[in-house]
Amino acid sequence: MDRNKRPIFLIHGLWNNPQLFEKLIKKINEDDYDLFRPHLPHKYGKTSLRHLANDLDSKIKKLVGSQIEIDIVGFSMGGLISRLWLQNHEGFLRTKRFISIGTPHFGSYTAQMIPSFLMPGIAEMKRGSSLLSQLNNDLTALEKIECTSFFTKWDLMSFPGWQAKLSIGDSYQLPVLTHKELITNSGSLDILAKKIFING
Repeated sequence: MDRNKRPIFLIHGLWNNPQLFEKLIKKINEDDYDLFRPHLPHKYGKTSLRHLANDLDSKIKKLVGSQIEIDIVGFSMGGLISRLWLQNHEGFLRTKRFISIGTPHFGSYTAQMIPSFLMPGIAEMKRGSSLLSQLNNDLTALEKIECTSFFTKWDLMSFPGWQAKLSIGDSYQLPVLTHKELITNSGSLDILAKKIFING
């Protein structure tokens, strides 16, 4: 790890794995950055987001220690896991930037009919869930870092699409029609690469 480079953690979402970010990384010279893509097994939504945030906390400490300042980027549910780490594990104390892509910050109607006993990880993304209420009722931690959110209003996974706009920081609508295209469409990736992979 290059101590002169701030590590960037890329957190995948539900039904994804770390390879999700391959196309994004191909847009840059990977050697210019310290990139980490921890694998967080969701078990198809059966694993609680709180458990996944604990897992993320352990992996960040194992990979870069407990002191080094980082940036964290979350796609879809990965953005909520990142928020739990930032807000509940004092991750904000060591984070410069938080970037979310297609993250249902205010819940998703798509998750409304999923029973908690069957798939708690998905059910925690329901509008009005106790987890989302806790995260959104106190944004003090996020106010201390640079927050940016990306969304598409046509997103059916973070439906309606504006639910992916964090209420603080900058937000940008990407020119794509689907949730998956946020992280696979070449035009979308060009915009993300310019925003995520910057110096300083």
